[in-house]
Amino acid sequence: MINRVIIFVLDSFGVGEAPDANLYGDQGSNTLVNIYNSTNLKIDNMKKMGLFNIDGININDKQDYVIGSFGKAQEKSKGKNSPVGHWEISGYIKEEPFTTYPNGFPKELLDEFMEKANLNGVLCNKKGSGTEFLKEYGEEHLKTGYPIVYTSADSVFQIAAHTDIISVERLYEICEIARTILNSPKYNVGTVIARPFIGDNKDNFTRTYQRRDYEFENFGRTMLDELKENGKDVIAIGKITDLFSMRGITEGIHTEGNKDGINKTIEYIKGNSNGLIFTNLVDFDMLYGHRNNVEGYAKALEEFDSYIPDIINNMRNDDMLIITADHGCDPTTPSTDHSREYIPILIYGKQIKENINIGTRDTFSDISATILDIFGLNPLKYGKSFKNSILK
Repeated sequence: MINRVIIFVLDSFGVGEAPDANLYGDQGSNTLVNIYNSTNLKIDNMKKMGLFNIDGININDKQDYVIGSFGKAQEKSKGKNSPVGHWEISGYIKEEPFTTYPNGFPKELLDEFMEKANLNGVLCNKKGSGTEFLKEYGEEHLKTGYPIVYTSADSVFQIAAHTDIISVERLYEICEIARTILNSPKYNVGTVIARPFIGDNKDNFTRTYQRRDYEFENFGRTMLDELKENGKDVIAIGKITDLFSMRGITEGIHTEGNKDGINKTIEYIKGNSNGLIFTNLVDFDMLYGHRNNVEGYAKALEEFDSYIPDIINNMRNDDMLIITADHGCDPTTPSTDHSREYIPILIYGKQIKENINIGTRDTFSDISATILDIFGLNPLKYGKSFKNSILK
């Protein structure tokens, strides 16, 4: 009997363009394969778990026999960002897309935001790379005190501010004000993101790990709700707390980077919880995917892979491990945005069958359907369980 599930979401680790990638301008994206072909990537532990054996993975290093079950899943939600990806993993499919703002936000929205947040002005209001906007507007921000407001290909309202100019607490406050405004169907924005940064000039401006995400809260029921309401532990590590607005979570843990997130997860694996440990490792996306840092992404994958023996060795006999992702962000393409890709599903545990291919799943929600099935809890609207395929 499985009493605990451990999920690692390698944020943005896609495994090939989805059938509808053309609708998002993501033809040719394949975060895994393109990194593999561009570097000397060595991730032997995930390889042993079946990563390279996933259907459609064009890597000539497949294993004759792997130690877990493996497959991939297609996204059904409209969008390709972390909130809708994690919600879908957890059993809720966002069928209507959030609004994006490729030409920046309308004047009436910014006027309302400035009035309610008591701001004299804002800078930027463009779609693009946040790190580039720090170089372009950071020094003007230091002089004027105006926050830098920008968006991306996703439905996000991002606010960057230097911690010496606008305190982190004040930045969080104005983000909460923006979140209230943007909940309106008139604007329909998915995420407000606080982006604190430090540094003296455009050459050394650096984001801190005090980022905070404020999600649209009216998402549907997820496995987190079901687990918590049935007395299970739901331990959220990293960005999970923000993505679910702490709903359905019994304990939330802040992290500062992948290594911190992995180590904190291992500490919780050593504990006596029952239910779900749900971890997001954001550096793959934030530091490497969005910055087209192919070598950095490869090294981060190798670092995570090196921890897998420690993760496995600390698992109980009644644990199940799932390694997956929430979308793609191929660092080898010209785009710095997320990519519409399949996500991997690697499953391991003492009670999990070896060398089982669960194939291509119709939705990320098959993960939550399987977990709820294993725990004997009520199914949600979306997803089909693959429990009978993987349990010994």
